[in-house]
Amino acid sequence: MLYVFKFPDIGEGITEGKILEWYVKKGQTVSEGDSVIKVETDKVVTDIPIPRDGVIKNLYGKEGEVINVEDALVEMEVEGEVAEEDRPGAVEKETDGKEASADEVAHADTETKPVEEKGYGVVGMIEDATGDAFLPSTGEGLEDKKAAEDAVKPRKKALATPVARKMAKDLGIDINEVKGTGPAGRVMKEDIQKAFDEKQSGPAVPRKGKAEEIKVAPGQEDLIETEELTQIRKTIINRMVQSKQTAPHATAFEEVEVSKLVALKKEKKAELAEKGIKLSYMPFIIKAVTLALKRHKTLNSKLDMANNRAIYQKFYNIGFATDTPDGLMVPVIRNTDRKSIIEIAEDLNDLAERARDRKLTLDELKGGTFSITNYGSIAGTYGVPVINYPEVAILGIGRIMKRPVVDDNDQIVPGHILPLSMSFDHRIVDGAHAANFIRDLMAMLSDPLTMLMM
Repeated sequence: MLYVFKFPDIGEGITEGKILEWYVKKGQTVSEGDSVIKVETDKVVTDIPIPRDGVIKNLYGKEGEVINVEDALVEMEVEGEVAEEDRPGAVEKETDGKEASADEVAHADTETKPVEEKGYGVVGMIEDATGDAFLPSTGEGLEDKKAAEDAVKPRKKALATPVARKMAKDLGIDINEVKGTGPAGRVMKEDIQKAFDEKQSGPAVPRKGKAEEIKVAPGQEDLIETEELTQIRKTIINRMVQSKQTAPHATAFEEVEVSKLVALKKEKKAELAEKGIKLSYMPFIIKAVTLALKRHKTLNSKLDMANNRAIYQKFYNIGFATDTPDGLMVPVIRNTDRKSIIEIAEDLNDLAERARDRKLTLDELKGGTFSITNYGSIAGTYGVPVINYPEVAILGIGRIMKRPVVDDNDQIVPGHILPLSMSFDHRIVDGAHAANFIRDLMAMLSDPLTMLMM
């Protein structure tokens, strides 16, 4: 029998992905669990495994195309079952990428049922083809100006029988958009078929709007270069806009003298390097931030405006901004209150390396309660970091600079100054909250042994 494997819901609100690579081709035999496609979502690059054994009959979508959850990916002949073309009277299926006719689609027999993915990290509903089923062409995911305009209007649930609703669903028709001709405006099967026929025969609607023409003087075309936004860049854009439009930001700046921290890191770096552990300042900072958060719960909270409450989180998952070739990513180190500085260093190095290789899982990118951005590792002293919403604060780390400082004996001596910049959501974090948090953080960074007593 034929089996249609659709792009599954892999969670975290992901609705679309970009096809990066097909691992299979038509006619290839695959086994349950084999990866068939590499997809870039707005969070990760992930391989999608096939949940059954069989032979590939068709692939849907080209490399570089954006597909939506529930879009068909693969049509395959399931092993151990009788092939449709071998059945007397079977409807000939499309095998060359051509769309099926309206009549064929109307008589398609499909059944949607949950499929257990057996630990492949993919969850959701998969449409299982039965009988003479084949892939209906629905036009989903195409931009439709009229639909967009209508979306803002109040919607009325159509009167229809379960049979008509099933038919509309199978054909990809929004039954609430169909004008019913039955009693009291009831939507009949004939109305569904008519709507589907009109949709099939209508003009092709481009997936994207027409790009604005960029006018360049003749001979100067090389002065302009355009590049399509990646999925991760679109996510960064959306997240930044959401944060700045939702959380009123305030930013506090401070400087802390960290000569003792510099000396401690220098002392331990060579020792840990022999064990294969790369030690930077970040594990110390993450540990200090965690201890400060335990004292100042407001900085480790989030707002739930829908229920008119603040949620104070008693777990400490610290995200750290990582520059990757594809853009900014924020892996999360979990339960930093239960980890030593060395364990945090190991997690930090592992997550940062896999972030640059786009090998992080969704779980490693979610659940953060506070974030740190260390732009000082590249350049810069102060910044106004954007909160990783719905968190309520983010700490910016500048470049450590060697400067003259006044010691306890009022003598001017060389010192190491670490600039700090912390943005916070002023709806819930007051200036005093932020100042007290930074004061404790500075105390631990200026004398790392303090962490042992907190």
